[in-house]
Amino acid sequence: NVSADYGTFNDVTAGDYYYKAVLWANANNITSGTGNGAFSPNQICIRAQMATFLYKFAEGQAEGTYNPFVDVTANDYYAQAVLWANDNNITTGTGAGAFAPNQPCTRAQMVTFLHRMMGSPIAAGNHGFSDVSGNAYYSNAVTWAVRENITKGTGFSSFSPEQACTRGQMVTFLYRLLVR
Repeated sequence: NVSADYGTFNDVTAGDYYYKAVLWANANNITSGTGNGAFSPNQICIRAQMATFLYKFAEGQAEGTYNPFVDVTANDYYAQAVLWANDNNITTGTGAGAFAPNQPCTRAQMVTFLHRMMGSPIAAGNHGFSDVSGNAYYSNAVTWAVRENITKGTGFSSFSPEQACTRGQMVTFLYRLLVR
């Protein structure tokens, strides 16, 4: 179990690839888990959680002001995070004025959000994934994430861009971004 001064999660052990990332995320108030002593590392990370993790990672640097999203209201727990992400060009939503807060955050979306949060640096070279087309909106973000050792993909020459990102993957990517 993950423990020490950071709390305890009954579903995270020292052998898990996300172990240090979970400790770090908990210690830095990025997440406190899902309740009842669980972190739920294999649970799908929804877009609202993703925005909230990023906002907390950035330490709530500024408050978002403009809400272009019909599916985000001021009372939603993630509202400030989504508005901040929109104001900082981290997200533009999913189209038709929607953010889709309860939809799974795909690996392509996740890496794109991280890339944009870091200023969208140009990444030279080849990411090496056969399932990431050079003209995909997330191609440069994936190349950057590989170059920065944030991801190695999901298997031999696969990134799995349309696969839903798990909570364990999300905090691991954030952790690797911090220690890069």
